[in-house]
Amino acid sequence: MGLCLAARGGVCPGAGARPMRTLVVVVNRLLWVAPTLLGLLAIVFVISHVIPADPAAFAAGENASPETVAAIRAKLGLDQPLYIQFFRYIQSILVGDMGQSIYTGRPVAEDLMSRLPATMELAVAAVIVATVGGVPLGVVSALYRNSWLDHFLRVVTIAGLAIASFWFAIILQLTFSMRLGITPLSGRVDGWGPEPITGFYLIDALIRHDPEIFFDAAWHMILPVVTLALPAAATVVRFTRAGVLNALASNFVLYETAMGYPRRLIIWKYVLRNALIGTVTQIGLIFGILLAGAVVVEAVFDWPGLGTFAVNSILSSDYNAVMGFTLIAGSLFIVVNLLVDILQGVIDPRERA
Repeated sequence: MGLCLAARGGVCPGAGARPMRTLVVVVNRLLWVAPTLLGLLAIVFVISHVIPADPAAFAAGENASPETVAAIRAKLGLDQPLYIQFFRYIQSILVGDMGQSIYTGRPVAEDLMSRLPATMELAVAAVIVATVGGVPLGVVSALYRNSWLDHFLRVVTIAGLAIASFWFAIILQLTFSMRLGITPLSGRVDGWGPEPITGFYLIDALIRHDPEIFFDAAWHMILPVVTLALPAAATVVRFTRAGVLNALASNFVLYETAMGYPRRLIIWKYVLRNALIGTVTQIGLIFGILLAGAVVVEAVFDWPGLGTFAVNSILSSDYNAVMGFTLIAGSLFIVVNLLVDILQGVIDPRERA
């Protein structure tokens, strides 16, 4: 950088191009947000309405007469053609109205916002655990390629991707909660949580200076976080290993080795930075996996998040709630992938040229 400044009068070639490339990426992603969400909503809307279930009958009750069910169906607009129902739903979404939930009787937006922090708390914790544990293991697996440790880690990662989340969650409950009595069986805390500020129990407990609730909430998160983090960590290990192996075979590593740089410096400063490009790209996909896995995991651990709400909504044929969950999950997935694209541009050495 110093040579560049001296030779160019204080301006490096490409110094202004890098922010511009990042801006172009952000703008391109934002232009695709609306079409992506519209297509996602259309697919879920059609699938949910072709299922042979009648939300009007659920709302009316078991002993309701056919006339009552028909009246409720007309009130909900379910007697209209499918394309008209979808058009009216999009109109409502554009003005910020997600409709009313048949299952809870409250506005869908309120239900989703009240449950979103619980799911986000699990997802963020699982991503942190998967990254902190997966990156070092991936590096070790690559450095000791074809050793017994490498083979062991590869078997563990394959198992982590293959094991069903609900089965693993139940095994953890049976082992650590019911048999050993170490961790709580379900829920976010014993009793009442902290007075809500952000909705994140750990953050709210810290703000309220309540260490008892903080550790109680953290203790309740152990099993669901481990369940969600297992497949995520397996993905991080595999992509980090592949990235490190690819970087080790690069010419710049051979050059730095010939120049006498310490191997530890080469690995952790140069190789790892190049190897993490593919891993960071996968974080967006991992986040989507966590949102999908949370539906099952939250149901098993009775976690009051979006997953539990989605399961109950599907069982009750609550179209508005299902669509609202789809919209929130899709929006979160898009935002995370946008942040990943920006982060990738920051850590990619090729973007510095």
